[in-house]
Amino acid sequence: MNFKAFIALFTAAVFLTCNPFIFAQAFLDDDSKNNIDPTSPLVTAMKVAIPPVLDGEILNDTVWEAAKPVTGFWQTTPDQGQAASEKTEVRIIYTNRTLYFGVVCYDREPQRIIVSDSRRDASLEETDSFQLILDTYHDKQNGFLFGTNPAGIEYDAQVTNEGQGRFGGGRQRRGAVSGFNLNWDASWEVKTKISEIGWSAEFAIPFKTLRFSKKDSQTWGVNFQRNIRRRNEQSYWVKLGRQYNIQKISLAGTLSGLENIRQNNLKIIPYTLGQASRNFQNPLEQETQRDLDAGIDLKYSVTPGLTLDATYNTDFAQVEVDEQQINLGRFNLFFPEKRPFFLENAGFFSVGSPGEVELFFSRRIGIASGGFPVPILAGGRLSGKAAGLNVGLLNMQTESFVGQIVDGGTVEFDSVQSNNFTVVRINKELPNRSAIGALFVNRQGSGRYSEGDDYNRTFALDGRWGIGKYGQLSGFAAQTATPDVEEDEYAFRFAAQYNSEAWILLAGYTQVSEAFNPEVGFLQRSGFRKPNFTIFNTTRPKDFLGLLEMRPHVSYQGFWDFDGFQESGRWHIDNHLEWKNGYEFHTAVNLTKEGIHPLEIEPVIIDGMTVGLDTVNAVEIQDVFIPPGTYDHAEVALVGITNRGAWISFSMRATIGGYFGGDRIFLSPSARFRIGEAFNAELSLRHNNIDLPNGSFVTNLLRARISYSFTPRLFLQGLVQYNDSADIWSSNFRLGWLQSANTGLFVVYNDVREHENRMWGTRSRSLIVKYSQLFDLLN
Repeated sequence: MNFKAFIALFTAAVFLTCNPFIFAQAFLDDDSKNNIDPTSPLVTAMKVAIPPVLDGEILNDTVWEAAKPVTGFWQTTPDQGQAASEKTEVRIIYTNRTLYFGVVCYDREPQRIIVSDSRRDASLEETDSFQLILDTYHDKQNGFLFGTNPAGIEYDAQVTNEGQGRFGGGRQRRGAVSGFNLNWDASWEVKTKISEIGWSAEFAIPFKTLRFSKKDSQTWGVNFQRNIRRRNEQSYWVKLGRQYNIQKISLAGTLSGLENIRQNNLKIIPYTLGQASRNFQNPLEQETQRDLDAGIDLKYSVTPGLTLDATYNTDFAQVEVDEQQINLGRFNLFFPEKRPFFLENAGFFSVGSPGEVELFFSRRIGIASGGFPVPILAGGRLSGKAAGLNVGLLNMQTESFVGQIVDGGTVEFDSVQSNNFTVVRINKELPNRSAIGALFVNRQGSGRYSEGDDYNRTFALDGRWGIGKYGQLSGFAAQTATPDVEEDEYAFRFAAQYNSEAWILLAGYTQVSEAFNPEVGFLQRSGFRKPNFTIFNTTRPKDFLGLLEMRPHVSYQGFWDFDGFQESGRWHIDNHLEWKNGYEFHTAVNLTKEGIHPLEIEPVIIDGMTVGLDTVNAVEIQDVFIPPGTYDHAEVALVGITNRGAWISFSMRATIGGYFGGDRIFLSPSARFRIGEAFNAELSLRHNNIDLPNGSFVTNLLRARISYSFTPRLFLQGLVQYNDSADIWSSNFRLGWLQSANTGLFVVYNDVREHENRMWGTRSRSLIVKYSQLFDLLN
């Protein structure tokens, strides 16, 4: 297929699908979107001259007395459509600078309130909790989510496209590239108190933390969620179907009464850092290396809806290390972004299929292919809303760098050229959960390590179109440009999805050319055609063995190359049983197909002479050769999960079946343990026992997490991992004393040990102390 013709057809489809009436409505003055829906629940915020004392006390603070509370929450779990078992009151007031929410969660048994964690951004599903979401543009698609539990944790996230993955398919992911970005951290406060009537919370959210229009009178979307963990109960202010959660912004209520609010925002965040480190494998490092460094970040609100972020000499020393993975397949592994600068609005810059075709993947900036960091000299991001469009512009400059690769005491050097990265994203939201957009990504190499025309570019269009209440069509089309590549470099996907209370139906098709090369993206594999579908049912039986719901489902995905050879296929037939007490049991049968191409032999030529032969497409897994052929197998999978709200909980995942002509047993037990709200620990294991015709091997990946929160802003966290495939123990311990989100004092200790010659030795070790301070210059 001529890809230019496909782009033209895709663009035409965008405009034809959006009929003239809908398209015209989208470009009307924004006032047309701020009219209050008469069927939507309404709450009015009251302006006050004096802010409340932020201590968790609501009923005894006179500032809250004039605010009329909203009540009347409705369950989605366990008794869909019934009134909540306990009363909840929410009051809303504001000053010129800050929006306040006063929440009273009444409880007739306050001694039974469950508080499972006091870490920032800890899960609110396993604890009593309260969440609120603000649709500040009233576009019914995007919002800011804030939450807490009785321990007073700060929980916040950015929601785009109502929290869904980009192109209808698959489970929502809690990461930077999904529609729910839990890694976004804002500057706000919350205080809580447990009393004889239940528990209460006071939220103070500065307007400078949010983004909104320039209008003197604001109308926002809003909804509230309360969780009573001991009853496995979730309830909402706006009545929702059980297939939805608080991220279903299109069904949110209306918040009015916000008049003449302003957003004066100019923050600078300088940092200083001291580091001592040593690579014990490197013979060039005979002693500990010491380093001092400094840098600065800036955040400025150009308009209430448009924010400029700038950074110089960027550093991410306080970020937790990656969780180790063992690759037992033929394709690339995905590691999520964790660096704070790249996380804000990350969902907006994302186009493609999550974990499969990421057209922009920020980990390509500042991290070399070998995994070592590349210095980021400076960068900036302009993002938000302007002229009715969502706009984003990112530009980052990295320095040239020579990395040392050490293997058994042998030192090699890998040079990385200086690169400039530019990302431009434009998106226009349309009625009924619809949108169209475009993306441009450019990497331009320069400096002494750059060779010839050193660039890579990606161009993309994407869109989604809501159909009625439950349906949606979505898709993207992309092309890359790489020097000296003559083959077509394209990828596209389209999908249709239906999501009702009882059924989720999905069908999609993806095609990626062999030469498609998004160097600043993530591509799991290339050169494939992939159809996929899912049929997912949710049934809630009445009074049957204590069951809350059953979720039978079937899905299929298959990968074919352009010669018609099937490389992979998987049928997944499953049923999830969930009880009202929080226990779950899953039973599944998977039918898999893996195809290995016949070996291709090519001559090895040195100085114009053939010196031997080499196989260019041989497949090895853990150094075991996989013969060419097609492998059809079946496997059985079982999952058991206990109540995660209890002080100790367990889960077990087991899969037994065929694997590339042999057998595989996979076991993944985990245990979670907590003492009160301060101490949490989790121990997990991923065990593979694989027996293949040409060899056998066992892999184990052990992971232990511990966390102790002295206060919600003072914590100690540890991550210890053992990978027997590489014979490596790694430890990462972080002490954080937060001034605000991602600023304050951080002390980080890293240690990597490996087993060699029957002895354990230290591979590398580092101690990092970093301090950053936020200066709010306009407040």
